[in-house]
Amino acid sequence: MPIKPENKSRYPKNWKEIRERILKRANNRCEFCGVENHTYRYNPKTGKDAYIVLTIAHLDHTPENCSDDNLKALCQRCHNQYDAEHRKQTRKGNSAEKQ
Repeated sequence: MPIKPENKSRYPKNWKEIRERILKRANNRCEFCGVENHTYRYNPKTGKDAYIVLTIAHLDHTPENCSDDNLKALCQRCHNQYDAEHRKQTRKGNSAEKQ
């Protein structure tokens, strides 16, 4: 996922190098499903091909924790699936705070 401007300060200055190291470790493939970076994959929901861009997922959802064992190269689909429960819990927490 792209880094949101408000979270940029949470990433280390050498994030680009860390990202490249993780992509290299993954052989430029999603570490969950194996799809190759910068290729196309058919999306049955839309009936179209989707362009694959690997992103780096923080498994503990903490951008400051950039240890290799906390990072995975994931395609959009796998990253969204991995983050789904965390986003759901975050929304619940934010919703409760507003009440």
